Amino acid sequence: MGARSRGGQMKAFGSGRAGLALFLTLGFAAAAPLHAEPRHGLSVFGDLKYPADFKHFDYVNPDAPKGGKASQIGPGGVTTFDSFNMFILKGDTAQGMELCFDSLMVRANDEPDAVYGLVAETADVAPDGMSATFKMRPEAKFADGSPLTAEDVAFSLETIKAKGHPALAIPIRDVKSAEALDPHTVRFTFQGTLVRDLPIAVATLPILSKAYYTAHDFEKTSLEPPLGSGPYKVGPFKAGTYVTYVRRSDYWAKDLPVNVGQYNFDEVRYEYYRDRPLELEGLLAGNIDFREEFTSKDWATGYDRKPVKDGRVKLLTLPDERPSGAQGFFINTRREKFKDVRVRQALGLAFDFEWSNQKLFFKLYTRTASYFENSDLKAVGPPSPEELKLLEPFRDKLPAAVFGEPVSPPVTDGSGNNREQLRQAVKLLSDAGWTQTPEGVRNAAGQPLSVEVLIDSPTFERIAAPYVKNLRAIGVDATIRMVDDAQYERRIKDFDFDLTTQRYALRLTPGVELKNYWSSQSAETKGSFNLAGIADPVLDQLIDKVVAAKSRAELETATRAADRVLRAGYYWVPQWYKGAHNLAFWDKFSWPEVKPKYERGALETWWYDAAKDKALAERK
Repeated sequence: MGARSRGGQMKAFGSGRAGLALFLTLGFAAAAPLHAEPRHGLSVFGDLKYPADFKHFDYVNPDAPKGGKASQIGPGGVTTFDSFNMFILKGDTAQGMELCFDSLMVRANDEPDAVYGLVAETADVAPDGMSATFKMRPEAKFADGSPLTAEDVAFSLETIKAKGHPALAIPIRDVKSAEALDPHTVRFTFQGTLVRDLPIAVATLPILSKAYYTAHDFEKTSLEPPLGSGPYKVGPFKAGTYVTYVRRSDYWAKDLPVNVGQYNFDEVRYEYYRDRPLELEGLLAGNIDFREEFTSKDWATGYDRKPVKDGRVKLLTLPDERPSGAQGFFINTRREKFKDVRVRQALGLAFDFEWSNQKLFFKLYTRTASYFENSDLKAVGPPSPEELKLLEPFRDKLPAAVFGEPVSPPVTDGSGNNREQLRQAVKLLSDAGWTQTPEGVRNAAGQPLSVEVLIDSPTFERIAAPYVKNLRAIGVDATIRMVDDAQYERRIKDFDFDLTTQRYALRLTPGVELKNYWSSQSAETKGSFNLAGIADPVLDQLIDKVVAAKSRAELETATRAADRVLRAGYYWVPQWYKGAHNLAFWDKFSWPEVKPKYERGALETWWYDAAKDKALAERK
């Protein structure tokens, strides 16, 4: 079973074809010479797989037919929407809005961090890394036919930096300015020392129309479809129920190499259901075409139904080679009762993953130990000499555990009889000043240790309930609180919770986004993704090392050192991961022979297969 993932929302902002194109200074200026050579693509460490004259990405079918419709449940467990404004903190944004916005460049999903030109034909990064100039395609247009210019790019940066979602504003805070050198050339200037990722960060953020957002209040939620420039526009919708995106036949960039073989459906529709069991029923009833299954019990037993048995609904498992990131119950350390690390460690000992995996997950999952799980960025064994070089200056400020084997969650025998772990938890609470009484543990003031696990889905209640039972066994006044989606979002944004589940889906080349996840600055920034309230000056400096790494070897060293510090802080109760995508869909699609290494590929590279759909109709 996967977690509810605000990380899914983050992904819409920071990866794929769209995010937010961010630029600052308006007007025109004389161009000063740069000394780097313009390139058709960028990558963090310089290497590009595809040459300047490439025709399409390797993981698409360039001859894929256009047409048909596809309805789906989007990723991330989102259950409602009330706005099409995906750039602000307020409101719940409709999934799929990134389909409506172009960016200067787009990711290649078979490379760790490479991007190639969309609106921008070339990019020129200065030798010192302190500026980047993009030459834009003159033919770029918004959906209303108006030209997309450097002024729109500049307006976008100014607006997002001043008024945008913190998840967008924090990563680009060191973009000092943007200058429109002419109508089709824009230069970004950077400041500070952590500039490595900024050229790609600004290249992959979507571009806003200056004219549209001058006439419309950027800071308000709205169900008026906005003006974009991407391959789709908003079609029929019902707030909180469904939203449809209609492919634009007049899309200016449909034949560019970065788009060939993609965006093949005439209509893409996102359906919203209140919980996962209803999603499954909707799929099997034929109301939904496509769904990724995140509930292990349903994948093991829920598809033993007639549409699957007779082959009308297909089940497909694809490997997930991306870092699984960090999923767990995150502990809100802003609250006084959780500030003692021994209390947090005790909460971790009460979770019996092995029992849950056997009894609830059909042994489909692996325990998460690292914040960089399922990747070569995960700390293993004692620190390497290179890691020690980063950690030694802070030895007097770090737990001793940082300098040995990395902290990992306990392992039980799966019987449900985890008495040894619970005894350890009781001792830790005692050492932290909590006294066992017949009514439960109490502090010196006689107050109980209360823990509320905040959830927004009944599906997750079966996971939290055994954990709460174990917490009560060690004297904790533990409860589950299930709220609706809107209330959940409000409480998460305001950090109004004790424990809640989150998954951080990290990039292959993590960078400045780590500041929004685990830095001291983000700990008190409402709406940030630092749910645990982690505020460690040593970790701040290690994150700076990650962002400043000049090679993959340096990146691996810095992330492993940061991983050790994070794990030794016991800010979470680690949960689980699964290195696969479990897909269920009606047999009306076809797809390329090659899957993109670092993405699911569905439905972005799939297409409607008329012959299959005809055969499907004949079998009903």
